Parts: sequence; C-alpha cells; structure tokens
Amino acid sequence: MLSLRIHYRIVAVWCLVGSFFLAGCTSIIPRDKLPLLTDESCGDQVKVVSVPLPVIATSPNEGITVGALTAFLIHNQQDEVYSLLAPQLNHNKNFGLTGTLYGAFNPTHERSIEFNLSQSQKKNFGYEAKIRDISLMDGRLELKGFLAWFADGSSRFFGFHSRTPDSFETNYTNREVTYNISATWFLGRYYYLELGHRFRSVGISHGAVSSVPFITDRFAAREVPGVNGFTTHAPRISLIYSSYDNKTLPTYGGYARITFEPTIKALGGAEDYRHYEVELKGYLPHDQGKRFISVFRLMYNQTLGESDNRKVPFLEQSILGGENTLRGYGRNRFIDNSFLLLNLEERIRLFRWEVFNVTADWELAPFVDLGAVMESLPKARTRDFEFNPGIGFRATVRPNIVGRVDVGIGREGPSVYVGLGYPF
Repeated sequence: MLSLRIHYRIVAVWCLVGSFFLAGCTSIIPRDKLPLLTDESCGDQVKVVSVPLPVIATSPNEGITVGALTAFLIHNQQDEVYSLLAPQLNHNKNFGLTGTLYGAFNPTHERSIEFNLSQSQKKNFGYEAKIRDISLMDGRLELKGFLAWFADGSSRFFGFHSRTPDSFETNYTNREVTYNISATWFLGRYYYLELGHRFRSVGISHGAVSSVPFITDRFAAREVPGVNGFTTHAPRISLIYSSYDNKTLPTYGGYARITFEPTIKALGGAEDYRHYEVELKGYLPHDQGKRFISVFRLMYNQTLGESDNRKVPFLEQSILGGENTLRGYGRNRFIDNSFLLLNLEERIRLFRWEVFNVTADWELAPFVDLGAVMESLPKARTRDFEFNPGIGFRATVRPNIVGRVDVGIGREGPSVYVGLGYPF
C-alpha cells in the first residue's frame, strides 16, 4: 500500500503558502524599534507584515509534528522584503518540544544572510548560518559561506547500489559540524573560476526512531565505511559558464560547471578520494512576458578512492534522493560510486497577486526527475533508473525569496517537500 511521505522544513515560506486561509496584519513600526532587522533603506517608519500559522506535518521518518509559528516580513522603502523572521514551537513524539528561529536578511540585491537556530528536547538540534555577497569588485567576485552544527535523529540508510529494497531501512543520528566556503571570480565573457573548501566532522549514533533498526544492527560496521564517524577536508576547484540574466532568480540563460574536489588524508580527511562532477542547466522562456519557462538540469557525479571505494565514507559517496534530486524519495535514498540525474520542469506563472501587502508571483511547475546511482557510467543499466513525475507549487517574492511545495511520485509512494528556494 502506498504511504504518504511528507518531508518538511518549517520556515517562513508558510506565510506565502498559507496566506489563502489565515489572517495576517500589517503594522508600521519606527525603525529604531527594530535594531539589526533594518537599515536606512527601510526608512524611518517600517512596514512589517506578520502572519500567524499552525504547524502540521507528518513523515514516516519523524511521525506527526504539530505546533505554531509567526512570520514577520520587514519591508524596505521599495516595498521589497528586506528581512524575514519566523519563531516557531512544535512537538513531535520522537523529539519532544522543538523551538526554532529562522531569519533571512537582504541588505542589498547583492548580499543575503540567513540563519536557522533549532533545539529539541531529544536528539535533534541545528545551528546554521549562510552568507552570500556578489557586490565585490563591481560584481566580478562572489563570496559564499555556510557554517552548521546539527544532529538529525531521523537519518536513514538502505544500503548501497540502485535496487536496495525499502525493507533494508535503518535509522541513525547524524551529528555533524560542517562549513563550506568559496570565492568565484568572473573571467570574462560568461566564464568563472571558483575555489572553495569543504569541511565536515561526522559522528554516527543511535537514532530517535525506535521502531526502525539501528544501522549497525542490520549492516556490519565493515560493510559501511564511515559508520563509526569520519572527517572530511576537501579543497575544490570549478570552472563555470553562466549566461543567466539574473544571479539570484534567473529566467533565461545557460549554465555549465565542471568540478574537481579531492579529499586529502594528509589534511586530516578520513581517506584519500576524489569527487568529479559535471552539471548543465538551462532556462528557456516561451513568451515575451516569461510566464512559461522550461528548465532542465543534467548532472553526473563520480566518487573514486585510491584503490577502490570500500573505504570512502558512505555519506561521502554519490547520493540521490530528496527535495533537490529525486523528489519521489527521501533524502539519501540511493548511494553508490556514481550517479546520473536529469531534472525537467515547466515553470508556469499563474498570476501576480498582492496578499497581506506582499506582492508574490504564484507558479505551477509540473516536473519529471530521472536518475540512478551506479558503479560507473559505462555500467549504467536502464532498469536502474528511477522515474519520478510530479508537480510543484511556488510563490516568489522579489528579490530572492522562493517558497515551494513539491509532490513527487516514486516506486515507494508519493513524497511531499516544503521549503525555500528552487530545487535547481
């Protein structure tokens, strides 16, 4: 029997999705009463839209979650969302009470800052911050940084290769400290060079879901490299081509990226191995008003160890599944040495509507995800590919806020994802 898989991210995007049904209010507040949340671009009197919302979610991983949040959207003088703040409190039988504070700030069109602070009574917590700046060197240099410390007691592992059955499902807690930094230089005529570094320190312990076996109860530790924890130090170099018409929310253009990322044991990594990745993306509008945009992504990833991949940590191998790859499955559903992925979407702007004094573009996005993990590309087999059709619902607030609900269909049933940002 098909089971509904709903994976959620409780963020202020619910103020867009739920605004058809729940009342909000608009307030005018002096700017000196909102320190850190405003600057001069907001004026002396600041428009703040607040939307209270219930939190109701369910998942085969987490179970039922209920609670409430209030989203505050703070506007500048151009009536754009300058910052967004969303405190929330919910309850889940596996994690107890969880308090979360999400914030997003857009001081300029070229700079954005996000944070998410979350703490549960049991197992789960998350402290994350993200920054992006494309204002330096007249737009020729882009800096990005991500820092996180979190624990997820609902993590799943099904084994390696493309046809692992759902009966192999196991649970564990992924406790992790990670950062990812990069600097991207414009080389001229659409070309960019990116240098970066990725670090992660991972610990594996018993999960929060007692009804699912612990990972080493079903799989011997020698069969799952990294199950006792691991560390990654990975410098990265990418050559990028981009002809996008907008760096944050493109509607036209093409994108190509080739990336090489070695993890080096001499720098403190668990083992010596290498990631190779090629990604192609394209945006093709079909009318002058760009109400209909065809979007595609083709991506190949390969992970190679020094002699074989039996020592590469399982969470460092090539992985598919989740809200940004195969949307018909849960996160990290398929793991192997390589993957090949194709995503197709038709993004259709239905209307532009002002709700609670917030102007948003409302979109419908039928999509198809096609992908498989494999030992290597020459060994790919047609029967290993997963075909996930689905439909997405999007709300976009300029300059860079996108809320989405994606419903994907896989062999094990439908999955529903709610979150921020486009999937690709």
